[in-house]
Formats: sequence, C-alpha cells, structure tokens
Amino acid sequence: MTLDMGKKGQKLKIVAINNDLFRAQALRFGIAEGETVICEEIIPAGPVVVRKNRQEIAIGRGMAKNIIVEPAQ
Repeated sequence: MTLDMGKKGQKLKIVAINNDLFRAQALRFGIAEGETVICEEIIPAGPVVVRKNRQEIAIGRGMAKNIIVEPAQ
C-alpha cells in the first residue's frame, strides 16, 4: 500500500520510494527506506502528516502516492 492509504495513528514502515526526486526530498526530511513513521493525520484533499521521533512532517499527496509502506509493529 502507499502512504496516502494509511490510517490515523497507524505505525508504518517505509518499504520503497519509487521516484528519485521524491527519494531525495524525503532524505532531506530524514525519511528513508526502512524507517518507521506514525501517521498523525490524513487531511482530506491535502497532505499526509507523519511523525518520526518528535518531528512532524506534512507530505503532499503526490509524494505520498509514491511511497510504498507496510504496517509496522
């Protein structure tokens, strides 16, 4: 599934980032393949807000659709 399909409060592991440009942007935020994030908020017709450690990051829908995730434990 992709990041935009996550549910609020769900812990997700990033499996792959399909677009090289998006991968570079995500790395600047400290998000990379293998990282675990928590889905904080899904804003209708807006960004997906995720939390990694104590940092919250708003990721646009276009970018979120290119980030493959799986439920984490």
